[in-house]
Amino acid sequence: MTTVTVDILDEKALNLLKDLELLKIIKLHSSTEDNSLTAINRIKGYKGLMTKQSPEEIDKQLNDLRNEWD
Repeated sequence: MTTVTVDILDEKALNLLKDLELLKIIKLHSSTEDNSLTAINRIKGYKGLMTKQSPEEIDKQLNDLRNEWD
């Protein structure tokens, strides 16, 4: 299954999509509520996983990563 986001420019397009849903070819979701809730749930899943680091430690890690590409 593939998920895509579509901007509806004309009401006719929405009607066509609803017809495809009735034929059980696609499934429509309410984009505003579903996407925002999913994003919030993803953020909550990572809360507290990162430890606080000093700016010096972060700079050192970034420099180490950059040097790996050389």
